[in-house]
Amino acid sequence: MSRDPLPPKYPAEPSTSRSSTPLGGNAPLPDVKPSTASDIAAFVAKAREMSPYAADSRGRLMFALDATMSRQPTWDMACALQADMFREAAAIGSLDIRLIYYRGLDECRSSGWISDSKKLARLMSAIDCRSGDTQIGKVLSHARSEAVASGIKAVVFVGDAMEESADDLCATAGQLGLLKIPVFMFQEGHDATAEKAFRDIARLTGGAWCRFDPGAAAQLRELLRAAAAYAAGGRDALRRLSTTSATLLLGQMKLAP
Repeated sequence: MSRDPLPPKYPAEPSTSRSSTPLGGNAPLPDVKPSTASDIAAFVAKAREMSPYAADSRGRLMFALDATMSRQPTWDMACALQADMFREAAAIGSLDIRLIYYRGLDECRSSGWISDSKKLARLMSAIDCRSGDTQIGKVLSHARSEAVASGIKAVVFVGDAMEESADDLCATAGQLGLLKIPVFMFQEGHDATAEKAFRDIARLTGGAWCRFDPGAAAQLRELLRAAAAYAAGGRDALRRLSTTSATLLLGQMKLAP
C-alpha cells in the first residue's frame, strides 16, 4: 500500500520544488553551487573559532539516507535501528539528528533538528522510497553549510550507489575535511564505483568507510552506534565504545590527513 510521503506534522511540497524555506521542519535542499576560495577561507576561519566538543554543547549529527527505490529494505531497517543512535549518545551526553534523504526526480529534503527518537521514527516511517538518481553532492554541500550554521560534529551517509561526478564530490569532501567534519560512508553491497567514491569522501573528510551486507541489521546497528558515539563525545567516546565497528572507524580516522 502506498504511504503518504510525509506525516501531517511535516507537510510536503511537490518534489519539483527547490525552495529553501523550511516547511514544518522539512524542506528541500537547494541545488549545489560551487564555492569560491574566499567562501571556503571564511568557512574555515569561522569553524575554527567553534569548540567542537564544549562541555555544554549537544552533539549534532546529520543522518543522510539514499531513499531511491532499491533502498526500501534498508530504509525500513534504518527506521527500526535509529533509536540505538540516541541511546548510545545518551550514555555520553546528548544528540540532535537532522535527517536528510533524496529520492525520485530531484527531490532532496532535510528535516529540522530532532532530539527524540520517536519523533524521528515517525518521520522516517512515513517516507517511502522512489526511483531516481543519487544526489550525494547536495548532501555534502548541505553539510558544508551546516558545519558553521549549526556546528555539526559528523555526517553519516547510508547508500549503495553513486551516479554523479566523483571529482565534484571529492572537491566538496575536501572542503568538509578543512572544516574537520568527518563523513562516515556506510555502503550496502559491493558496487565498485560507489566504493571508490565513498572511500575517497571518507578519506578526504577524515571520516571512515565501512561496508555492510544487504539486510544485515546487526552490522548497520553497530555502525550507527559508533557514529553516534563520535558525534556525542568525539574520538574518546568512540575509543571507549570498544566495539568492532568503533575500532574500524578509529583505524581509518587515524590514517586521515
